[in-house]
Amino acid sequence: MGMKEKLRIGILIDSFEVSAWKYAMIERIVNSDYAKIELIVLNSGSNVPGSVYNRLIRSRKNLIYCLYKRIDETVFRSSPNAFANKNIGLLLPDVPTVEVAPIQKKYFDYFRTADVNTIKRYHIHVLIRLGFRILKGDIFSSSEYGIWSYHHGDNTINRGGPAGFWEVVNNLPETGSTLQILSKDSDDGKVIYRSWARTYPLSPAKNRNRSYWKSLSFVPRKLEELSRVGEDKFLENLDRSNKEIKFYTHKLYKEPHNINALQLAIKQLSKIAKRGFQKAFLLDQWFLMFDLGNDISTEFRGFKKIFPPKDRFWADPHVIFWDSKYYVFIEELMYKTLKGHIAVIEMDQRGNITKPVKILEKDYHLSYPFVFEWEGNIYMIPESSQNKTIELYACVEFPHKWDHKMNLMENVISVDTTLLYYNERWWLFTNIVENEGAGYDDELFLFYSDNLFTTQWNEHESNPIVSDVKRARPAGKLFIRDGKVYRPSQDGSQIFGHGFNLNEIVVLTETDFVEETIASVKPNWDERIKGVHTFTYEKGLTFIDGFMRRQKLF
Repeated sequence: MGMKEKLRIGILIDSFEVSAWKYAMIERIVNSDYAKIELIVLNSGSNVPGSVYNRLIRSRKNLIYCLYKRIDETVFRSSPNAFANKNIGLLLPDVPTVEVAPIQKKYFDYFRTADVNTIKRYHIHVLIRLGFRILKGDIFSSSEYGIWSYHHGDNTINRGGPAGFWEVVNNLPETGSTLQILSKDSDDGKVIYRSWARTYPLSPAKNRNRSYWKSLSFVPRKLEELSRVGEDKFLENLDRSNKEIKFYTHKLYKEPHNINALQLAIKQLSKIAKRGFQKAFLLDQWFLMFDLGNDISTEFRGFKKIFPPKDRFWADPHVIFWDSKYYVFIEELMYKTLKGHIAVIEMDQRGNITKPVKILEKDYHLSYPFVFEWEGNIYMIPESSQNKTIELYACVEFPHKWDHKMNLMENVISVDTTLLYYNERWWLFTNIVENEGAGYDDELFLFYSDNLFTTQWNEHESNPIVSDVKRARPAGKLFIRDGKVYRPSQDGSQIFGHGFNLNEIVVLTETDFVEETIASVKPNWDERIKGVHTFTYEKGLTFIDGFMRRQKLF
């Protein structure tokens, strides 16, 4: 049973000038039908206790880090910038403000009893911490469902800060983001939401920017869930997801002091120089691999390779078996234009292939040609995120002529849309960038409809159903085997196209989704192959893709 009235929200801030990601989150709550902001708690005290002398000593110890951070933010300038200042005054013109000067002790802020009692009078359901330092004391009793706070990192391996920094300099493959309900024990509250993104290896600033843009959705999503399912169900789900005991065995991370910061800066410069060399003299070329047999081929070292000319790559194979032949639809990208189009390769049952023929091209990038048969006709959904559409094409002259039938969705940045018809219903899986500036690979959304040819797709209650770069993004057609439903997914950690997984969908309903990863594939059988990211199987033909690094032609 959901909430009868809107949730009453309070925000803890240091100033009405807030970062752009915070502004976007507050704006989403203001415009929602499930919550309203009823209180602003403004920090009127200093965030850095101590004398001018102590602050000067602190800045001297971290001078090289501060310099490196400034250079990094300049060189790897992000757009949109999650940390651009925006004033929330116009968003919240009639919301009452309580100014609080907390008692400051080293890293902690304590609220006075009188301030806590003032906050309690507003009967707040959730306080969202967007300011102040580490909270201590009676403030934890001031809202019904606690104080919700972000930790921009995976708090099982990285506590402290700076956000997005240590993942880069320590070469961690993923950067976590966490939303938790604060407890009196620092960094050990109940986790409400977790997500993982691929670490951007060259720049902590860019890595941090992506993380903050994505994570702004966490609070609105969980407030909507609390409003929709009600207190009992929400708290039951929360307890179930936090029942495991987890120890933290790593150090508490802090800004590096000068000598360490200098070492890390040199290490980063070396990494950037290496990547610059690779970009100047090498290219990542995707190619195709296949095997013909009686069943799914699972030993990849024997696959036959199909290499494109050096001026292009071939990727994202999707297969249709039609009129006793295999038709392999691929993305073909020309390096000169860096724009993909869709091509088709014909293959007979002995494995003999034709050269790819271009069949679909737009003035925007196309890739991932998901093809499927329905009621005797062939359809395709290519990835068209540059056009902010999910487009459905019908084949009018197989396999070369395709007409645009309709857009299933518009004004959406989504990639690798994959459909499944199951239990007399269409299920649409797609990775969506909900906030511009976030990554493409992190979050899988699910929609459903009784009708294929519609723009009215129902959103799954658990969206996004996966928020993890290691297994979110679709990697090919879903298939049913021995009554079980399997979903290939990409592992985009470390590098794009690092590997793929096979996931068994255990529960698939309008309200619930559960899958288990049963196999993970990395290109360990050939040291020349650096990644693989698509898997498809059709009537004895198993197809994958991979990429190698090759010298550029000059």
